[in-house]
Amino acid sequence: MQNRPLNSQNVADALQKYNLKKTAVQKALDSLSESGRISFKEYGKQKVYLARQDQFDIPNSEELDRMKKENAKLQQDLEDRKKAVSEVEAEIRALQSNLTLEQIRAKEAKLRAEVEEMERKLKKLREGVTLVRPEERKMVEEIYLEKISQWRKRKRMFKDLWDAITENSPKDLKEFKEELGIEYDEDVGVSFQSLCDLVQQGKKRGRGQ
Repeated sequence: MQNRPLNSQNVADALQKYNLKKTAVQKALDSLSESGRISFKEYGKQKVYLARQDQFDIPNSEELDRMKKENAKLQQDLEDRKKAVSEVEAEIRALQSNLTLEQIRAKEAKLRAEVEEMERKLKKLREGVTLVRPEERKMVEEIYLEKISQWRKRKRMFKDLWDAITENSPKDLKEFKEELGIEYDEDVGVSFQSLCDLVQQGKKRGRGQ
């Protein structure tokens, strides 16, 4: 109940969930007023009941400050408890999302099988067994040879063009090359000859197997 004036209908409405009728509420209010526990004022045919204010302990300013501080502390405690509950709930969700023992065992079995397969391949490599089929090897070699051939042609075309441009040029060729942003294979750490040698090494290895 709020500490404010109320008539019998207000009280009956507030106590409706207890199935109290207005007549019973009116009798109870009259009994309380006769005993002096509440007071009333009449406005025509209607009575308005008020709680006696002298029965309440009204806190002074110091007590109000203390109550405010206690309330603030209780609010902080409540926030801390909510945070703790949230952390526990998050931990529960994390545990629920982890793999079950059965799933862990299945994953372990799969990883073991993969490791065994890789070990078998490694053993074949150590024993010198060829894992690439001959037709696949031949196809790769043909593609490689074609790229080397195109590279060689482009190098020759560039050399012919560069010689024609710089034949009568008064500029320093190194500075001119840097000015144009031209880089030779050697400038970027590439040896065309070593790549050509790989073809011959591959052929020798193929004949030896």
